[in-house]
Amino acid sequence: MANPFQEQLLKAGLVSKQKVQKAKTQKKRDRKAKVDDGSAALKQEIAAKKKAQAQKDKALNEQRFEEASEKGLVRGLVTEFKRLAIKLPQHAELKFNYTFNNKIFSLYVDDKLQSQLLNGQLGIVRHEETSYLVPHKLAERVNMLVPQWCGYLWVQDDKAEVVEEDDPYADYVIPDDLMW
Repeated sequence: MANPFQEQLLKAGLVSKQKVQKAKTQKKRDRKAKVDDGSAALKQEIAAKKKAQAQKDKALNEQRFEEASEKGLVRGLVTEFKRLAIKLPQHAELKFNYTFNNKIFSLYVDDKLQSQLLNGQLGIVRHEETSYLVPHKLAERVNMLVPQWCGYLWVQDDKAEVVEEDDPYADYVIPDDLMW
């Protein structure tokens, strides 16, 4: 023991080892409490960061609310294509492939739906990992407002009707329903 006074008290039997140990731990605690470890400045800094974050979140929420009110058309559009979506047949055997964001997606449709898709009467809208078969006019509106949701939209190409006169394969008709 480093304290000779404590040793003398222990030898005389006036204090026990437990009381000496308790006094040491209390002395260490008092020393640590008096040391300024910068926690007050740290607490002030954390409080300032929390306040700044709260102000930033409030401004962001206000901005989102303004955008949402401006995008009321988009929200209405989502409810409209969910409401007008054509239900896919459960036992369809034809696989209709389309590309969306450089990925190939498939829907199983029947003959009637496939012909409507290929003739431009229907379109496909993909929103929140779900594909919806919708009327062509609605798919065009979705393509105008939010083009990243439009999965498949039949557009008539003026260039597709041009046939070269010296084309050796002009006699062979390419089917519209060619599956890939």
